[in-house]
Amino acid sequence: MKEFMSEQLNQPSQKAIRMHPAKARNSWGADSSVRLVLLLPTILIVLFLSIFPLIVSLFLSFARVNFARGGVEINFVGFSNYQKLLFGSQQRHLIGKLGDLSPLGWLVFLALTGFLLYWFYTEIRSNGLKPRVLTLRAIAVSFASGLLWITMSTLSGDGLPGTMVVTLIFVFAGVFFQYVIGLGLAMLLVQQLPGKRFFRVVFLLPMMITPVGIAFLFRMLTDTHVGPFAPVWVSLGLQNFSFVESAADARFAVLIGDIWQWTPFMFIILLAALEGTSRDQLEAALVDGANRIQIFRFVILPQIAPVSLTLILIRLIEAFKIIDIPRILTGGGPGTATESLTLHAYIEWRSPNLGGSSAVSYLLLILVTFIALMFVNVVRQQIVEKL
Repeated sequence: MKEFMSEQLNQPSQKAIRMHPAKARNSWGADSSVRLVLLLPTILIVLFLSIFPLIVSLFLSFARVNFARGGVEINFVGFSNYQKLLFGSQQRHLIGKLGDLSPLGWLVFLALTGFLLYWFYTEIRSNGLKPRVLTLRAIAVSFASGLLWITMSTLSGDGLPGTMVVTLIFVFAGVFFQYVIGLGLAMLLVQQLPGKRFFRVVFLLPMMITPVGIAFLFRMLTDTHVGPFAPVWVSLGLQNFSFVESAADARFAVLIGDIWQWTPFMFIILLAALEGTSRDQLEAALVDGANRIQIFRFVILPQIAPVSLTLILIRLIEAFKIIDIPRILTGGGPGTATESLTLHAYIEWRSPNLGGSSAVSYLLLILVTFIALMFVNVVRQQIVEKL
C-alpha cells in the first residue's frame, strides 16, 4: 500500500500535463517570435553582405554601366557582356588562342576523357537509365571535356592560354604541390626527431604573413638587378635574367609564391590528422611484416582520406580567388600569362567596366561550382571506393 501511494505521488498529474489549446498556441507563437527576433540580425547581415550583392552583380552582368555627371546610367544589354567574353572581342583574353594539340596534349586529353567516360558508364550501371541523371551526367562530361580541350590546346606550341586556363593552372598545380609537400612535412614531423617542435613553428611562418607581403617578398627575391639578393643572382650569372620576360617563368614564379604561402595550411591540418591515426593498426601492421609503403597505403591513407579530401576541396575553392601574388609580382604579365580570373575581373572593374567585371565574376562562380561538384561526385567517390 505504501509503495502504491508513493508511485501515485511521484506520477505527475494528468491535469498538470495537459494544457489548454489556446494557451499552447500562444506559447508556440511566443516562442516563434523570440526565435525570429534572435535570428533577425543574422538574417539581415547575410542578406546585406551576401544575397543582395549577388543579385545586384547578376543584374549588372546583363547591363552596361556608364558614370555620367549627376548619376549613373544603367542600360540593360542582355547577354552582350557574356557574348563578348565567350565569342567576341574578349574571347582571346578569357579563353585564349587555340592551337594544335601536341602528342603529350593528346595523351593527357584522351586519358582524362577516358576517365570521365568510365565514370559516366559506372553511373549508368549504378543508377540506371534515368533521364534526369543521364542528362546531368552527360552535360558534366561534355563540359569537363571541353575544359580539357581548351586547356590542352591553349598550352600547345602555337596556343596562348587566357585567364581561365591560367587560373586552372594555378589552382590544380598549386593545390597538388601544396598537398604533397604538406603531407611530406607532416609525415616527417610525426617521427621522433630532435627539434620537431621548433620546425612546427618555422613551417607555420608563411601562413602568418599577409598575401600582399608574400607578393612583395617574392618580387624582391625574383628581382635580379636590385635588392638584397642581387649579388646572389650576379654570382650565379643571372644578372640579366628576368622572371617576367617569358610566360612559363612568370607562371612558375607565381606558383612558387602561392605554394610557399599555402603549404603550411595543408601541413598543420594533415599533421593533426596523422597524429589522430590509430596506433593499434600501425602496430598490428608492423607485427604482420608490412613495409613502410604498405603501411602508408593500407593503414594511414584510408584514415586521413576524409580529412584530405575535405582539405583539398577547401583549397580548390580558395585557390580560384588568387589575385595578390600575380598582381604585385608580375602585374598579370607578360601579356595575360599570369592574369587570373579574379585579377581579370578586378582590371575590368577599374576600367570602369562594371558589367564586364560582373560577367567575369559569374563565369568564375560557374567554373568554381562545376569543379567543386565534379570533385565531390567523381574524384572523391572513386577514391573512397578504392580505399
